Amino acid sequence: MVQDGGRLVGTVTRGDILRHLYQDMLRRPAFLEAEEPEATHLAARNVGALLQARLPGWLNALLRTAGQVADAEGTRAYVVGGFVRDLLLGVENLDVDLVVEGDGIAFAETLVKRLGGRCTSHRTFGTAAIILPDGFKLDVASARAEYYEYPAALPTVEHSSIKMDLARRDFSINALAICLNAGAWGRLLDFFGGQRDLKDRCVRVLHALSFVEDPTRILRAVRFTVRYGFHLGRQEEHLVANAVRLGLPGRLAGPRVLNELRLIFAERDPLAILQRLQTLGVLRAIHPALEPGRGAEAAARRLAEVPAAGGAPGAGVRPQGWQLWLLALLADRRPPEVRAALRRLQPPPRAAAKLLKDAADFRRLRRTLGRRGTYRPSAVARLLRAVSPEVATLLAARADREELRAALADHLMRGAHLRPALAGRDLQALGIRPGPVYRAILDTLRDARLDGRVGTREEELALVRRRFHKAMSNE
Repeated sequence: MVQDGGRLVGTVTRGDILRHLYQDMLRRPAFLEAEEPEATHLAARNVGALLQARLPGWLNALLRTAGQVADAEGTRAYVVGGFVRDLLLGVENLDVDLVVEGDGIAFAETLVKRLGGRCTSHRTFGTAAIILPDGFKLDVASARAEYYEYPAALPTVEHSSIKMDLARRDFSINALAICLNAGAWGRLLDFFGGQRDLKDRCVRVLHALSFVEDPTRILRAVRFTVRYGFHLGRQEEHLVANAVRLGLPGRLAGPRVLNELRLIFAERDPLAILQRLQTLGVLRAIHPALEPGRGAEAAARRLAEVPAAGGAPGAGVRPQGWQLWLLALLADRRPPEVRAALRRLQPPPRAAAKLLKDAADFRRLRRTLGRRGTYRPSAVARLLRAVSPEVATLLAARADREELRAALADHLMRGAHLRPALAGRDLQALGIRPGPVYRAILDTLRDARLDGRVGTREEELALVRRRFHKAMSNE
C-alpha cells in the first residue's frame, strides 16, 4: 500500500515491482547495446556464408524471399532463436522462427502469397504459422517485449523492437538473430554474449529474475546442458538453488511441466537430464514421484535395446515416447503416489486413465512373469494381449533374466503383430457359422504360428479341420 500522510493513495503489487525491475534492467545500455569493444565486434558479424554453406538451397531461397518481402513492406525481418544457435554450432535444425519489427501477421500473409501454402494467425499474440505446399512449416511473430505479473505466471506481451524481443528470451545462446533484409543479409545480432557462451559451452540467463519469472526455464536450461555437453554458469546454479528454495517449480501449472517433460523425454539421453534435475532438487520441488528411482534408471539404460522402444519394424502400434518414459518413472510407485503425480501434471483425462492402468498392469505382469520358468511365445502373447505397447516395452526393459528379456523382445518384434494366414471369410468357406468360435479358432492359429507348430496356410487349414471339425459340421 502507498500512503500520503496516513491517507491511502494506491497499491504496489509484486507484479509492479517485477515489471519495474525487468524494464529497468532492459533500459541499461550494457544490457541492450553491447557497448564493449569485443561485444560490438561480435554483434557486427556477418554469417551469410554460413547460411549458404550449411543450409539446403531451398531454405536459403525461402529466407531470401522473406527478406525481399520485408524490404517491400518497409520493415525488418530476422530468423531467430534455436535455428541461429544450431547454425553456429553446426547442428542441423530446420525449425524456422521469423521475427518481424512490425505487423508479423500482415508480413506472413504477404509471404504466403509469394511462397504458396496456407497461413493461420493468432492476433492476440501477433503470431502466424505458414504451412508450405510441401508441408514445411515456419512460424512468424511480431517483435515483442513481455513481463510477468508474478513468479511462474504466463507473460503479458507488448509489441516492441528486435532488441526487446531478444531480451525476453530464456538464454543468451537463444537470444541471437540474423537479418534477412537484402541490405543487411546475414548480419548477426548478438546483444547478450551468446557467441561467447557458445564458445565457452555455457548456458546463461539474461538477467537475475529469469528463473523467478518462468521456472520452466530451469528445465530447459538443464535440457540444453545435456544435449550439447554444456554447463550451467556459476550464477545460474545459484539462481536455480534460490528458485528451488522459494518453491517456484512447485507453483508451475501441471500442463506446463508436462510439456517440458515431454521435450526432455524426446531428447537423446532423458535419464541424464532427469538425474541432473534431481541433483538440483527441481523434480522434488515439482513432485517427489517424478524423481527417477533404481527401476527407472535400469529401464532407461535398456530402453534403447528394446525393439519396440523405437518402433518395431512393421509394428501396427508403437509406444508413445512420453507415456513410456512417464510410466518408467511412476511404475514402481504406490498407486496413491501415481494418482497424486498425475493430478500434479494434469495430462488429458484419457491419457491419465491409461497411465494409471498401465502402472497397475506393469506391476501385475512383472510379478506374474517373474514366477514363470519358461516363456512360450504363445503364453507371453496371451499375457500381454490386453496391455499397451508401453507396458510391454517397459517389461522388456526391466526384465532381470535374459530368457525373459528375449521372450519379451520376440513378442514386441513378432508376437504382438503376428496374424494367422486364415481370416473370417476362410472359416466361412469351410462351413463354420460366424460366432464366438471364430475368435477361438483365430487365437489357436496365432498361438500355433507363434510356437512354430504351423507355418503355412495349408497347415492352418489342416489344424482347423483337425481341432474344429465339429464346428464345420454345423452348416
